[in-house]
Amino acid sequence: MHRVLLLGAGKIGRAIARLLVDSGDYAVVVGDASAGALERMLDRVPGVEVRQVDVASPPQVAQALSGCHAVISALSYFLNPVVAEAALSAGVSYFDLTEDVATTRRVREIAAQAADGQIFMPQCGLAPGFISIVAQHLTKQFDSLDAVRMRVGALPLFPTGALKYNLTWSTDGLINEYSNPCDAIQDGRIVELQPLEGYEQFLLDGVRYEAFNTSGGLGTLCETLEGRVRELNYKTIRYVGHCDPMKLLLSELRLAECRKVLKDMLERAVPVTFQDVVVTFCTVVGSRNGQLVQITDGRKVYHQDVGGQHWSAIQITTAASVCAVLDLFVAGRLPRRGLVRQEQVDFDAYIANRFGQYYDSPASARLHDEPQ
Repeated sequence: MHRVLLLGAGKIGRAIARLLVDSGDYAVVVGDASAGALERMLDRVPGVEVRQVDVASPPQVAQALSGCHAVISALSYFLNPVVAEAALSAGVSYFDLTEDVATTRRVREIAAQAADGQIFMPQCGLAPGFISIVAQHLTKQFDSLDAVRMRVGALPLFPTGALKYNLTWSTDGLINEYSNPCDAIQDGRIVELQPLEGYEQFLLDGVRYEAFNTSGGLGTLCETLEGRVRELNYKTIRYVGHCDPMKLLLSELRLAECRKVLKDMLERAVPVTFQDVVVTFCTVVGSRNGQLVQITDGRKVYHQDVGGQHWSAIQITTAASVCAVLDLFVAGRLPRRGLVRQEQVDFDAYIANRFGQYYDSPASARLHDEPQ
């Protein structure tokens, strides 16, 4: 049985533990600094082993890693470099969910020192993560590329309030992607765009959405596709009316400079919901057989029951993503050393995987099929 250390016992961590334990192939050790979070983990996921671990203490992390084959970090992004360094020293493979560009750069530096059989795979969530795998899959169906446009949103099914939003995942991650510069390719060159800009609206399944630039969603695709595509960008999907209030808070009131204040405000005033839907919408335009062609992959994944318990769509999709790539690594379907990018994952193997199948489950909806 493959022994995995999972750091972070929050909403996403609980879903990851549930999927891995229920598979019967993983022994899961969950580490967190919060005794309360560990108690909730044991209540929702019987069968895990829990340990109180302070990630700020390298000896505690090293002790928790003893006897493990891999570590998954479901912690806030700024804690991941410490975990990656501990994984390097312990000789175990490393997976995380970060969208933070600087964190990924640091993990890449650490990955350069990896031993044989040891990989470092950041950005294993929904976006970056699944959406990067889909985008790369679509690009392979063209002779030459023109544009790759990636749109993703985790949305409440029943939005209320002026923000038309409920908290569905990490508040730190949300603020980070709304505040940091956004990588993109324009006119064939890698550029940085401002968050909350690039505003657009579109209709999907009869619902009008807005989308705007946010940081980190492209993962490493800018490097992978540089020189091959004229336009590449990533935008977050929200209900119409969300972007302007966030601009007021982050830019005009300058709360992007006071992130702890903004986090406290959001967590005090904006409710969490587990009744949500994840929307992914990826469009690639290019030339095939001398003709300009567009192919779109669109999906909706809804909150649902898994293992006799109810889970939100963002819990399911994020957990399924990291569990799928871990499973593929264990099965020998990924590179065996160093940094592994999401776009190196074979889409067909991923979507056929027992965890990746949640993106094609009866509780999800394919919005567009690829032409034959």
